[in-house]
Amino acid sequence: MYSTREATKRDVFDYIEMFYNLRRRQSTSDDLSPVEYKRRHFQSLTGD
Repeated sequence: MYSTREATKRDVFDYIEMFYNLRRRQSTSDDLSPVEYKRRHFQSLTGD
């Protein structure tokens, strides 16, 4: 249970921005998560 409404809002925001959005697949990036898209992009730059 949260002690204040602000604490609740802060935790929900942190979850969305720091966890969910990094893993959610994006239709604009070939249905890859942002993390996977960046990994593949940098991998293509380095040739690994």
